[in-house]
This record gives sequence, C-alpha cells and structure tokens, in this order.
Amino acid sequence: MKIYGPNHSNINPYQNQKHIPKQETKQSNRLQPDQLEISDKALKMQQKDSRQTYVNDIKQQVESGDYQVNAQETAKKLLNFWKV
Repeated sequence: MKIYGPNHSNINPYQNQKHIPKQETKQSNRLQPDQLEISDKALKMQQKDSRQTYVNDIKQQVESGDYQVNAQETAKKLLNFWKV
C-alpha cells in the first residue's frame, strides 16, 4: 500500500517557468540604473534650521509645562495608522 502526500498529483509548479519566451527573460535581466527620488516634504525636513527651531520650541513648551497634547487628534492618527 502506497501513501501519497498532500501533493499526490503530478503537477509541478515549476513547469510553468519553462514556457517563458526567451525574449522576455533577456529583457528582465537588464539592469536598470538605481534612482533616488526625494519628496518635497523630505527635502523640507532635511533643512536643519526649520526642523531644529521646531524641536526647540516643543522642548521649551514641555519644560515650561505649556505643551498640551490633543488626545483626540493623537487617537485619530493612531487609528489611521493601524487601519492601513
């Protein structure tokens, strides 16, 4: 008595790769030059002056006790983050 595993049929999923025309494989092997694109928002964040002043302002507000956290806005952003 022979016991066959869950894939007892003679289907080989790798046979589909044999039927790819050679022209497509040559095109896919061509290397594309690397490209880097930086968004406008990222460029603005890289500007140290504006970012540093923003961070310093928040630090001063936290130290003086004037910084207020908007709990509803924070909760909305957390929910949006986890929904995606």
